[in-house]
Amino acid sequence: MRLIDLSHSFKENMPTYPGDPNPELTPIARLHSEGYNDHLLKTGMHVGTHVDAPFHMIENGKRMSELPLEKFTGNGVLLDARGRKEMGAELLHGTKIHAEDIVLVYTGWDKKFNEKEYFDVEAFPKFSEELARELVKAKIKLVGMDTASPDREPFNVHKILLGNGILIMENLCNLDALLGVKKFEVMAFPVKFYADGGMARVVAKTE
Repeated sequence: MRLIDLSHSFKENMPTYPGDPNPELTPIARLHSEGYNDHLLKTGMHVGTHVDAPFHMIENGKRMSELPLEKFTGNGVLLDARGRKEMGAELLHGTKIHAEDIVLVYTGWDKKFNEKEYFDVEAFPKFSEELARELVKAKIKLVGMDTASPDREPFNVHKILLGNGILIMENLCNLDALLGVKKFEVMAFPVKFYADGGMARVVAKTE
């Protein structure tokens, strides 16, 4: 068994989506003075590697804490989308996807995470609405990507996916480690916030 970490480390002032506040991870106690270390965290829900709950974009949609644990783990499928500016339904051709699968889309964009271009809404690869609808037809439970978002305003792809109960994972990394892996499981448990999303430690387990 091998565990592959698909998450970025959470740090103070890590890059964020345009318009989101910078996260703060501030020491409030130190071992040499108080006898222990402690930190204060101030952040939006959509910073770093995280999961979007339906409430993020859907009126009366479920919050993160209202979702069952089964939504966050399952058989994984990797789609290789390197070199694509837009990912259409043809990305699914030749790939077997079953109901309740977790689909991960590898673009290689995670290598730019600490560069300004990573969050450039005109630059990062995006899903087409057709691809989103095909994922809905396939009845998957969760889709993740190594980019900042599957789309940009007015966020129609978000609404198609979340409106049909498909959760969205953003800002993944290390998906290249899954190339050529025939079978793997994804575990993506976010913090149980009564909110529209939550940071997560996303892991792939291979045999």
